[in-house]
Amino acid sequence: MENVKRIQICNVPVDSLTMDQTVELIDQSIQKKESLHHVVVNAAKLVNAQKDPELRDSIVDCDIINADGQSIVWAARFLNQYLPERVAGIDLMENLVALAHKKKYKVFFLGAKEEVVAKVVAIYKEKYGENIIAGFRNGYFGKDEELEIARQIRDSHADMLFVAISSPKKEIFLNKYKNEMKVPFIMGVGGSFDVVSGKIKRAPLWMQEICLEWFYRTMQEPGRMWKRYLTTNIAFVKLLFQERMKLNRKSS
Repeated sequence: MENVKRIQICNVPVDSLTMDQTVELIDQSIQKKESLHHVVVNAAKLVNAQKDPELRDSIVDCDIINADGQSIVWAARFLNQYLPERVAGIDLMENLVALAHKKKYKVFFLGAKEEVVAKVVAIYKEKYGENIIAGFRNGYFGKDEELEIARQIRDSHADMLFVAISSPKKEIFLNKYKNEMKVPFIMGVGGSFDVVSGKIKRAPLWMQEICLEWFYRTMQEPGRMWKRYLTTNIAFVKLLFQERMKLNRKSS
């Protein structure tokens, strides 16, 4: 995007944008019927991008790259870079659904289990009316179904597409089929449908602000999440210190 400062954190680009600036850029893009691909970066995605070239390429190819986690904002400061604030994916999605109601845009929801995505659509219909819904589909499908789903989304004439599928599948799917879908704004939203539907509770604001949202999530699903977060967080800290040492050597 023009006039947007893009920094690098461990060889992964991130845009220096606030929430309001991000929403404004997206609104402008939809009004102009331009194609805008959005992604958020958190600690896990930054770590995984170091060893997964396809994931990294799918991030780099995006038009807007926001810092999803507070850890990315802190990482930028640690590496003598600047990000004004975190732009959490779920908060951005909620703001954009409200924008869709205000501007009469249509939204397609793809991802999660059938009962979860259907609940999300029902919640937004009740809050904003059924006219914002372009369509929805669960996130359980094979590679042989991807093109058909992309065409279903294209035929819905959606202005926004939110994809709640695990990483890196959602990033790769969006990057592969964005030209086929022809949706002005597309965005991966991870587990946001689970939160909106009430299946998963989001951490209190104070925990979000001190970078403990991962811990709150682990407490809800310890068997599935503890090892993933522990491994990722250790790798993230190690990666940042390696990057800081490189910067120190360059400046000495």
